[in-house]
Amino acid sequence: MKTKICQYLSEVLSNVSAAELEKLMEIPPEEKLGDYSLPCFALGNKMNKNPAMISQDAAKALDSKKDTLGIDKAENVGAYCNIFLNRLMYTSRCVQSLTGENLGIPPIGMGKTVCMDYSSPNIAKNFHVGCLRTTIIGNSLYKIHDKLGYKVVRINHLGDWGTQFGKLIVAYKLWSSKEEIEEKGIEELLRIYVKFNNEKEHNPQLIEEARNWFVKMERDDAEALEIWEWFKKISMAEFERVYDLLNMSFDFYLGESFYRDQIPALVQDLEDRHLLTESQGAKVIDLTEYNMPPCLITKSNGSSIYHSRDIAAVLYRKKTYDFEKCLYVTGLEQTLHFKQVFKAIEIMGYDWAENLVHIPYGLVSLAGAKLSTRRGNIIYAEDILKEAVERANIAIQEKNPGLKDKENIAKMVGVGAIIFHDLFNQRIKNVDFSWKDVLSFEGATGPYAQYTYARAKSILRKAEINVTEDKIDYNTLTDDRTFALIKTLDRYKAAVLSAAEKYEPSVVARYIISLAAAFNKFYQECPILHAPEETKQARLYIVNLVQLVLKDACGLLGIECPEEM
Repeated sequence: MKTKICQYLSEVLSNVSAAELEKLMEIPPEEKLGDYSLPCFALGNKMNKNPAMISQDAAKALDSKKDTLGIDKAENVGAYCNIFLNRLMYTSRCVQSLTGENLGIPPIGMGKTVCMDYSSPNIAKNFHVGCLRTTIIGNSLYKIHDKLGYKVVRINHLGDWGTQFGKLIVAYKLWSSKEEIEEKGIEELLRIYVKFNNEKEHNPQLIEEARNWFVKMERDDAEALEIWEWFKKISMAEFERVYDLLNMSFDFYLGESFYRDQIPALVQDLEDRHLLTESQGAKVIDLTEYNMPPCLITKSNGSSIYHSRDIAAVLYRKKTYDFEKCLYVTGLEQTLHFKQVFKAIEIMGYDWAENLVHIPYGLVSLAGAKLSTRRGNIIYAEDILKEAVERANIAIQEKNPGLKDKENIAKMVGVGAIIFHDLFNQRIKNVDFSWKDVLSFEGATGPYAQYTYARAKSILRKAEINVTEDKIDYNTLTDDRTFALIKTLDRYKAAVLSAAEKYEPSVVARYIISLAAAFNKFYQECPILHAPEETKQARLYIVNLVQLVLKDACGLLGIECPEEM
C-alpha cells in the first residue's frame, strides 16, 4: 500500500519519483500521528516550494483518492503529511499475504546461484569464539538467501595450507611426539604452535626451517604431507563437534590445499596476460594505479600465497557453479586482501568481478583484549556452547522442572542465546565477549523470542480449534493494539529483503524483538480465549500467524524454537 501511495504522489507532485518518495516515507514515532508520514523538508529545494505547502498539497491529493489508495485520511501537520490507513482493508491484505505461500516472501532469487564462503577455520588451531562470528553470520545469510529462492552453495574454505604448517611440523619435531598429539589432540597442536611463535623471537632460524617444510609440502614430499594430513584429521574432528552443536552443515569442504594444483596454470595465465612483475624474487600483480599494495602471487621460493589460492578458488567457483554472486564472510581486517583479489580478477578481464562481495565483521575480544591463537589468548567455541546449554538447563530445572525433553530444549535455548547475541548487533561492530551479556535471558535476547513463540503455541493448544482465513471477521481486528501487531507482522517481508540487500542478519534479529514485543502487548491487552466467539477466532488466527513468522524468522538466524519452555 505504501508503494501504491508513493506512486500516486509521484504523479501529483512535480519532479519527484515514486522511489524517492518511498525512501522518504517513514513510520511516525507515535501511533496517533498516523501509520505513515512523509516529511517534505527534502522536497523543498527540488520542487522550489515551501515544504509545508508541499505537505498540504500531498494531503489534499491523498484525501481525494483515499478509497482507491486504501487510506482513511491524510493530515497536513507543518511539513509532515501524516497518513492513516484504512484498517479493514490493510488488515485483510496483510493477513492474506501472510497466509500465502512462503509467508509472503517473494522468490527473487529463483534460478540464480550464490556461492557463500564462510566459517573456514584454520587446521591445527582450535575453533575459538572468534571463529563463531563468521560461522553464525554466514549461516544466517545462507538461510536468508535460501528463503528468497536462491540456490546457495555453502563452501567451507578451510585454512589448510601455508607456512603455518611448516611451523607446526618444526614445532612437532622439536617439542612434541605422536603419542602426545594422539592423546591431547588439538590442545597439543595449539601448545606447540604458541611455543613456536614465542621461540622464533629468539631463534630466527626456526622461520627458515618452517618455510623449507612448507616448500616440501608444495613439492609433494611424502613425510610432510603425511604429517599435514594427520593434523587435518585431528582438527576436523573438533570442527564437526562444533557444527553439530550449532546444527549447521556445508555443501563442500574445499580448503586452500584443494587449489594448490591450479596455481601453475594461474601463474601461466597471468604471465600470458602480461600482468605479472617480479619483486625481490617474488611474482606480483602491480596494483599501484589502484592505490593498493602489490598482489603477491608466488613467493621468492616459488610457493603459493593466500592471494593466488583465493584467485584460483574464485575462478574454479565461477566455472563450476556459474554463480550470480560470490560472498565472503570474513573479518574486517581482511578487507585489503579481498580488494586486491577482486581487483586482480577484474584486470584479468572478467566483468563478473563486480559480483564478488566481501562481507566483513568486527573483532571478538575478551575483556577488551583481542583473541589471538599465537599468544594463547582464546576461548574455545565448544566450551562456550556447552556452558550456555548447561546454564539453560539449570534455568529450566529452576523454573519448569516438569518440562518434557529438557535436554533438547536446553540445547535450543543455550545455543540460541549465543547465536542471537551475535546477530542482534550490526555485524561490523566489535564484540566484547562476556558471559553475563551472552547468557542473559531477559530483554532483547534469543530466549525472550523463543519464550514468546512458546506462549503463542500454548494459546493455540488451549484453544483446540483450527481457524481458516475465510472465517475471519476483519472488523474485530481494527483496535489499536491488534492493528499495531498486524502492522508489525506486515514488516516481515521488508525485513528479510533488507537483510539480504545489506548482508545484515541484525535486521531480522531486531524485527524478531519488535514482533515479540508487539505480540506480548497484544496478549496483555486483548483477551483471546475468553473473547466473544468471532473476536476469539480472528485473534487466534493472528496468534497463529505470529508463531509462524517468529519460528520462520528465528530459523533465518539459525535458531530453533521449542514448543514449550
